[in-house]
Amino acid sequence: MADFSLTTLFVVPVGSSIASSGSTQDLTAGTVGFYRNDYTVATAVNIGAAPYFYVAQGRSNTYLQGSKRSDKIGVATNALTGNAETILPKNSNVTEWYKVSGCATPITQITDIGNWTVQCGETVTVTLRAHSSYLDTLYFNGFTRSVTVQAPCCDCGANPCTDVNVPALIDEIILAFQQAAPGNNPDNITFSDLYQFQRLRNDATAILRITGKPLTKYGQPCDVAAFPYEYDRMWFRAFVYEGPATTADFIVADACNLVANPQVVQRASYAIGTSDEIAQLEKNFYSYQAGYLKHLYRMAGYNGNFESWVSAGTTYDTYYIKFNEYDKSAYQWSDYIKEDSTVIIAVPAGSAAATSVSAILTAALGTPVDNGSVCLTTTSTSTTIWATTSTTTTLVP
Repeated sequence: MADFSLTTLFVVPVGSSIASSGSTQDLTAGTVGFYRNDYTVATAVNIGAAPYFYVAQGRSNTYLQGSKRSDKIGVATNALTGNAETILPKNSNVTEWYKVSGCATPITQITDIGNWTVQCGETVTVTLRAHSSYLDTLYFNGFTRSVTVQAPCCDCGANPCTDVNVPALIDEIILAFQQAAPGNNPDNITFSDLYQFQRLRNDATAILRITGKPLTKYGQPCDVAAFPYEYDRMWFRAFVYEGPATTADFIVADACNLVANPQVVQRASYAIGTSDEIAQLEKNFYSYQAGYLKHLYRMAGYNGNFESWVSAGTTYDTYYIKFNEYDKSAYQWSDYIKEDSTVIIAVPAGSAAATSVSAILTAALGTPVDNGSVCLTTTSTSTTIWATTSTTTTLVP
């Protein structure tokens, strides 16, 4: 369904405090404040007593316009919580209210391959199929490459060969992965460009761990009117089967004779709340930031009203409030399509301003659901060989 919301973005400058006195006309450039229906400043203590409130921000360019201001956001008492699209009680016009915690470092995928059932001397193939925005543009059905190795021989004597030395087999596979990508590969992409390989443990329960590498940052055009922010994630599938690589089925690798079990233990994610992302939002919603000159021109001199409050390298938490007109009889496009609004508030994560924003909005609308993803820190992974440092967690789908 189409989204007809008129969206206003408020970016709290780094080091700025939320307004604690005065009214909207007293806001200095960049300062964000919350105001009750009588335009007195709203705090976490008094906002619950007001029927509605505004979000406002001071401008640098005040010619023919005052502070940037949202529409009326109804205060909700006993707000329903529990999902990201909360419908609030009848005394509020809010239809959605949630938070997205920022995480500047995206999580990479980790897949562990275990439960090997390979006999000595058998041919084993491992196929990896990687997907991302760019990879799926370059390659039909993802970037697919395979390595084929022969399982190490064992001294079977008079008995038939049984299961192979698993650590030795994994070492063979890792060595093949670290060599140049096989086959017709004119772009000269190797496995090591996209993956990191490790062997965990040194017994029959050994695991081949495959970790996706972080994506490089794409080039940024100098055109201010372009949309340069590119978001992407790389995820992959792994197939381990007996016999040589097959191209008979382009959808999946050979589904028969599987000899190991790949398990995704960590899903790849996107970076959230980066300064690049919030700066792009400033461009996307420029039409509703100023009272005139509602276009972002390629020549900077024509963008007299454009103001950016984003600081490079800062991670932002974002708060989303979608709401209908407070007076339901006003401001509708027709009898069938009503106009609603969305307010996005971006505030530096972990700042004093973030604490104030959270307290005020929670007092007005209830505790928000956090739609942010798990944000991990880098830890050391212990391995027997091919030691590396990687981010680890258990996030099984």
